[in-house]
Amino acid sequence: MTTDPEISLLIVDDHPVVRDGLRGMFESAPGFRVLGEAANGVEAVERAARLDPDVVLMDLRMPGGSGVDAIRELTRRGARAKVLVLTTYDTDSDTLPAIEAGATGYLLKDAPRDELFTGVRAAAEGRTVLSPAVASRLVHAVRAPGNEPLSAREREVLALVAKGTSNREIARELFISEATVKTHLTHLYAKLGAKDRAAAVAVAYDRGILG
Repeated sequence: MTTDPEISLLIVDDHPVVRDGLRGMFESAPGFRVLGEAANGVEAVERAARLDPDVVLMDLRMPGGSGVDAIRELTRRGARAKVLVLTTYDTDSDTLPAIEAGATGYLLKDAPRDELFTGVRAAAEGRTVLSPAVASRLVHAVRAPGNEPLSAREREVLALVAKGTSNREIARELFISEATVKTHLTHLYAKLGAKDRAAAVAVAYDRGILG
């Protein structure tokens, strides 16, 4: 009878008590091996490169280097490790950037023990793992464009568009290129679910973005 190979883990969280709890949980269960810990995103990238774990359990909001930045850097480097986000937060502003940065899955810290084990095994195999709350948010975001918040720069561009300002004038006003203005407009349209300038302004007024 063959046994499944151990899944190696790197635990990333800024709270030592959380790291200790997760380490104890996984080390007491068969099939897992904790290679190390990190307290922020910068440490996570360095230790993932050195330890080469199968799965990185990644918190998101950490002083000294966020989880999303770490996921993005691990993806950029082509790291072998799969990143499974494990956090308290399930808001769109946390979920979507983490998934877009390259996370394999997203679970909440109040997930049952067996769900965590199953999630790590699935992540190690490259399968997507999403808590039910997060899955429903992502589906809603895909089906209903316009939920993603606008950046400060996008709001500036939108306000000038609402005044009837041309792309060339917007570029001059904000000290950016016309190409950059067009890029901001493309992002605006996607976020607001609008097809053109007039529709974007109408949607923005309707949602209270412009008042």
